Amino acid sequence: MKYIAEILTIGNEILSGRTINTNASHIARRLTSIGFNIRRMTVAMDELNEISAVFRESLSRNPNIIISSGGLGPTYDDKTSEGLAIALNLPLVYNELALKQIQAKYEKLNLEITEERRKMALMPKGAIPVENEQGIAPGIYIEYNGVEILSTPGVPREMEAVLEQFIAKYLKTKPNVVYKEISIFVEGIMESAIAPYVTQLVKKYDLYIKTHPKGYELSHPSLEIQIAGSSENEKEILNRIELCKNDIIQVINKLNGKIIESQQ
Repeated sequence: MKYIAEILTIGNEILSGRTINTNASHIARRLTSIGFNIRRMTVAMDELNEISAVFRESLSRNPNIIISSGGLGPTYDDKTSEGLAIALNLPLVYNELALKQIQAKYEKLNLEITEERRKMALMPKGAIPVENEQGIAPGIYIEYNGVEILSTPGVPREMEAVLEQFIAKYLKTKPNVVYKEISIFVEGIMESAIAPYVTQLVKKYDLYIKTHPKGYELSHPSLEIQIAGSSENEKEILNRIELCKNDIIQVINKLNGKIIESQQ
């Protein structure tokens, strides 16, 4: 059985060519790593009729999941939540849990909750806010006619954080494949230094490889290097991850890093 995903990106800056759509490629790699087949990627303008239309069109094809990025912020042109509500024919309401999350973050910064900031708590009725550990606006998770829908912020690090929370805590559709993941913890290597090697290894092994900074890039660099992938054959994916791990260890040694821990 194939598990199908569709990816939507919301933003005029993508359509104008001003911004490269790295979010869609990241989401595709991550979903592929856990066994999904990406059927379609779509980009829509920051307009309600366009946003609601792309959600409806995607739903009409009945994928297992739909992931969107962009349009969840506080400004007037952030319209994804409203467009999603229209597509689902649901009222747009203040989500109390989302509002509490947002209020807590602004209170920590000693900033007041303006109407623009409250706007980020508006979600289709029945939605679940997905924690955003890298920013303010939570993601939006809702099920509709058996399709799981996640909307994430457009800022790449926030999109990645919300996507990981969704996969770890909320995703119900589990592809019938073997998923494996390991982490290597390293000191003494800046994320920017290892980034070109990661790009090469992603292409070489067709795996999801992500560096998570744990220290300070300039004074005390520390990284978690996550390697993940899926296959119908457990032996095959374990072998591929092991080969990739060995290559990464060679890179770490080349860059004079120190492995402090490795987790299976």
